Amino acid sequence: MKIVIVDEKDNVIGYKDRDAINYQEDIYRVSALWITNSKGDILLAKRALTKSHSPGKWGPAVSGTVDEGEDYDLNIIKEAEEEIGLTNISPRKGFKKRISGKYNYFCQWYFAIMDKPVSDFKIKKDEVEEVKWFPIKELIREMENQPDKFTGSISLWKQLW
Repeated sequence: MKIVIVDEKDNVIGYKDRDAINYQEDIYRVSALWITNSKGDILLAKRALTKSHSPGKWGPAVSGTVDEGEDYDLNIIKEAEEEIGLTNISPRKGFKKRISGKYNYFCQWYFAIMDKPVSDFKIKKDEVEEVKWFPIKELIREMENQPDKFTGSISLWKQLW
């Protein structure tokens, strides 16, 4: 499957195999799902150790690169089912942000509220090591004391609420 490549305005300009992408120059699309529960805790996923980007780091509950034939909406639904076993979800579409640096992409954020114990998520081990509910105060403390445990995108959480 090829990855969607876009221009500076997020218009599709082509498709590339994942291993052919120049992450410094090519701009691609990512969708990410932030899940909270009724207590305000945030569900984070620890990325599989085999992932090429940020292996073993905590990030949004679900995230994925948009493939050819998909848009952001289709991608987040697919990724939610693949990564943590969520089906029949209707996440709320949030803002889209351009991320530049080591990787260059547009990230479309989605949000959902659900009260589910961690044991109810069916994680795909080649995508996600584990999921965990983080109370906000614990997340803030861990981000301050051990920022290397988290993906770069996790720092955007303050903009999300």
